Amino acid sequence: MHYRPRDKFPNLPARIAKLGDLAYNLWWTWHPEGRELFMMLGGRAAWSRNGHNPVKMMHELDDGVLRLASLDPRFLRYYDAVMARFEGDMDPTSGWFCNNIGDPKDKTIAYFSAEYGLHHALPVYAGGLGFLAGDYLKECSDLGVPAVGVGFMYPEGYLLQRITPDGWQAGACEKLDRENAPIRRLRDDDGEPLLVEIPLLDGEIFVEVWKVQVGRTDLYLMDTAVDANDPWNRTVSDRLYTGDSEQRLRQEIVLGIGGVTVLRALGIDPAVLHLNEGHPAFAILERIREGVERGMSLDEAAEVVRRSTVFTTHTPVPAGHDKFPLSLMEKYFGSYLGRLGMSRDDFFRLGFDPGDPASGFNMTAFALRMCHHRNCVSRRHLEVTKDMWHHLWPDHSTEDVPIDHVTNGIHVPSWIDRRLGNITFNRYLGRDWLEKHDNPLIWELLDEIPDDVLWADHLRMKRSLINKIKDRARDKWRDPESESRTIMAFGTLLDPTTLTLGFARRFASYKRATLLLRNPERLRRILTDPQRPVQIIFAGKAHPDDQQSKLLLQQVFNAAADKGFEGRIAFVEDYDQYLAQYLVHGVDVWVNNPRPPMEASGTSGMKAALNGVPQLSVFDGWWVEGYNGKNGWGFEGGEGPSEDLRDDRDAETIYQILEEEVIPLYYRVDDKGVPRGWVGVMKEAIKVTGPQFTSRRMVKEYTEKFYRPAIEEAYETRACRGL
Repeated sequence: MHYRPRDKFPNLPARIAKLGDLAYNLWWTWHPEGRELFMMLGGRAAWSRNGHNPVKMMHELDDGVLRLASLDPRFLRYYDAVMARFEGDMDPTSGWFCNNIGDPKDKTIAYFSAEYGLHHALPVYAGGLGFLAGDYLKECSDLGVPAVGVGFMYPEGYLLQRITPDGWQAGACEKLDRENAPIRRLRDDDGEPLLVEIPLLDGEIFVEVWKVQVGRTDLYLMDTAVDANDPWNRTVSDRLYTGDSEQRLRQEIVLGIGGVTVLRALGIDPAVLHLNEGHPAFAILERIREGVERGMSLDEAAEVVRRSTVFTTHTPVPAGHDKFPLSLMEKYFGSYLGRLGMSRDDFFRLGFDPGDPASGFNMTAFALRMCHHRNCVSRRHLEVTKDMWHHLWPDHSTEDVPIDHVTNGIHVPSWIDRRLGNITFNRYLGRDWLEKHDNPLIWELLDEIPDDVLWADHLRMKRSLINKIKDRARDKWRDPESESRTIMAFGTLLDPTTLTLGFARRFASYKRATLLLRNPERLRRILTDPQRPVQIIFAGKAHPDDQQSKLLLQQVFNAAADKGFEGRIAFVEDYDQYLAQYLVHGVDVWVNNPRPPMEASGTSGMKAALNGVPQLSVFDGWWVEGYNGKNGWGFEGGEGPSEDLRDDRDAETIYQILEEEVIPLYYRVDDKGVPRGWVGVMKEAIKVTGPQFTSRRMVKEYTEKFYRPAIEEAYETRACRGL
């Protein structure tokens, strides 16, 4: 397999030819100097016009611009410095993993996930699970962890959200522009697209393989939309999280079994398999089949695979666990099981959930049984999950259920505001703070930052957010089909001097997007107080097939369009990774009020807190670990005989916290206009998040808890069998 990124830009002068390699490596997404290099080349207007995508921008540039850049001493100095940093970071034998675990050779971790949130030019993500996976790959690159990612290249993306004048989500699929995206089709030795056969489904199915370079981490994405497939099979990878049960099963078969087949075709033999949720769990079966093919018994192969596989479960929400009718399972796995030497009944028992015996084949139950290393994504989630799945281990006490936890974290270089990190933090924490950001002592230096400096940084980020929202509303105004009611709801009246709450996440009923709207009259009084006003920015997408969540979104939109709230509620259309950067930097308070205990972790609040935005949240997910009484506000979820009553109580609690604590603190300023007490909360939010709730801590923890013992067992097994 081969590919030369510079082939995409044949007119690049030799002196700056490595720009092709850089454009196709997402390293630039978390290294500002990489982005600056492309902006110097094409200008900031071209960078913005092309969606901050260097591949698309360079396709637009004419030969003259490239030739002049290759002769410009100033550009060349910067180019040489950036390329030296870039090439140094690509060294596979350097980094934390090599220094602490050893030579990465034969220690590959294959990370399987249904979605990856890396950049908005690659719309192959839906929400938090994808951002978590993207941050994981970036951190593996930073630490030198020898990981490879496996997933789908969705030609139709997820959802390009559009809101109708009556507030209904009516979006279309966001088509992936393959030719202008930082993604590369792999080719065989004859220069033809690499085609991998997955001989499982009725008739053969083929996938093409596309590669995304994430620093020194490789991500391989499969695509079934190829001519070799019949029309039914071509659509398997079309759309993320299809609502059709049979197509969803076929998708997960290709993701799991097909993903292992692709790695084999690429010559990659992973020591560890890491399943990010249950969607790719069929990869376990293909790994077992490989062992049987090499001469192991079924039981022996299953045990070897079990001990080298990590399973991360992300949700206590029942609907978040895929279940398939046994009739469908029999249809697709009948012939495959014979190759494993496994009976139909034994296979069905692996996916049987005693707590819901009529549900069919449960992917989470299957993964929990077949993986030796199992983890939840927060300490609170662990408590919930042990109780939820205790029936799989009836001989254990709930406390002794063999599941661990690794609390999620965020990739600091990706989510920190550039100027906050490169100017303020560099000055007061030291220029090497980013390399050492998992050391808590580094963050104690935050107290050295003058209050007025940090406050000025925050006001700058807040103005950027509101200006961006108004620019988007202005773009909608140019649309002849837009209505004034819609434009007003999109945030044209937002005020940068007003206390701003942010609520941005996937619209699902348990996340309770409408909780703040529970008592409209009380909320109206809070928002429209002439002396201490408040405004709320909402954003998020409902799943295209989830009508109930669309109704919740419509309620939020209608509140934003209600003149009685005086424009102090805004709904921002088409929430994505790009808009998320502005929101987590620029609001004053991040609001999180899921219905406990349904929030497994939640990382958006971590991103906000890292930038000095404190969180107001129910005690669920990561906030149980993150709250220390000084870095934001928290409350226990209400109790009561019904969801309605509990929601009423929780809404009243939020109103009370706002009225008695948040609003007075924000508007209590000194003669310089600086709210000293508020800045103290901001600093505490950063100090708690910076070292503890990061992907650096998370990936190191995965490595020490799971990868190291799994790798050691894999070596022992291979040695015993002479492999």
